[in-house]
Amino acid sequence: FYIDGVDTIFRMATSYGIDLGISQTTLILILLMTQLVAFPFTLLYGYLAKRFSAKPLIFTAIFVYIIICVYAVFMRTALDFWILAMLVGTSQGGIQALSRSFFGKIIPKKRSNEFYGFYNIFGKFSAIMGPALMGVITQITGKTQYGVASLIVLFLVGGILFLFVKEKNLENL
Repeated sequence: FYIDGVDTIFRMATSYGIDLGISQTTLILILLMTQLVAFPFTLLYGYLAKRFSAKPLIFTAIFVYIIICVYAVFMRTALDFWILAMLVGTSQGGIQALSRSFFGKIIPKKRSNEFYGFYNIFGKFSAIMGPALMGVITQITGKTQYGVASLIVLFLVGGILFLFVKEKNLENL
């Protein structure tokens, strides 16, 4: 669920920026800056995961994304969009990389192909759920900001479900 929120924010960012009246050239620069910010922060997440384990860092990134969704409600200017994009960059690569590696640690090694197949199928499904939620809420309210805010549900559900995931390998499955 939370990765669906991450993917939706990334995929829908330009649409949201256009709704705010930001030019395409500025949007391209903002997306490039997001990637430049994401690179060192992804490395930082990896380093911190070695020290503290992946699970608390995934929760940290989920929290950052909830802040992003709340901040999006109050955005009005291109500067706000720049700030939002930098926030996304601080957690985008980290949450994706740590989630995939965490998944790799908890699945049985002998059945990893099967499990990664399911992982990819659910990833494709998530490309529908988040944008649909955002689109429906935007359509109902007439405000893209509320559509982005609705993604908080995905982060909360994902975080709550993640609380119940044990951080041990299931070799004997």
